[in-house]
Amino acid sequence: MNEKVLLIDDHTLFRAGLEDLLTRRGIRVVAAVGSGEEGLAAAVKHDPDIVLLDMRMPLMDGLSVLRQLRKNHPNLRVAMLTTSSNESDLVEALRSGARGYLLKDIEPDELVVALREIVSGKTVVAPELAPVLARVVQGGDGRAQEDKIANPFSELTPREYEILTLLAEGQSNKVIARNLGISDGTVKLHVKAILRKLNVSSRITAAVMAVEHGIRVEAANAAL
Repeated sequence: MNEKVLLIDDHTLFRAGLEDLLTRRGIRVVAAVGSGEEGLAAAVKHDPDIVLLDMRMPLMDGLSVLRQLRKNHPNLRVAMLTTSSNESDLVEALRSGARGYLLKDIEPDELVVALREIVSGKTVVAPELAPVLARVVQGGDGRAQEDKIANPFSELTPREYEILTLLAEGQSNKVIARNLGISDGTVKLHVKAILRKLNVSSRITAAVMAVEHGIRVEAANAAL
């Protein structure tokens, strides 16, 4: 992995340990800084390919830094690396453009794999947070409902709509295929169609859109 990585975390020991861990695995860390302001400046100076960003920081929190980074560098991939499994943090981070949401107790080798997947264009969320995302989807998002102006899902077929809700629950293609009585290949084709119609590049982004518009499994079943 030749891409340049920028670390932004206010905990000195964790930051130093993470930098050492990544360096020993052949990953180039161009800077490791302790505040959002330093992180924004380092992004300009070093032009990293990916940023690992803490959620909880004084003065300028991770979400604020994320939004500013995305504004200043639209193509920059940013992954949150945090202790927070709070559902609102997860949804807000993905909504704000994070390409990853990882927990700090992640195994070192899993972190390296996640970084590579994010660099390749995927959006990666800690597996243990899939139920959190599913709970948000099933519970709805009141603020998103209030802000709802248009229906981006109007072009989806009833089957695509149903599969979207199952994706948002964290179900894999194989599980969806088994539950719906269709083949894995058919599910893959539906997922590709969903991403194309929603103009998004990942399953997670599509799931967040479902969260924002309060889509529930019951609604999908009613549409069939």
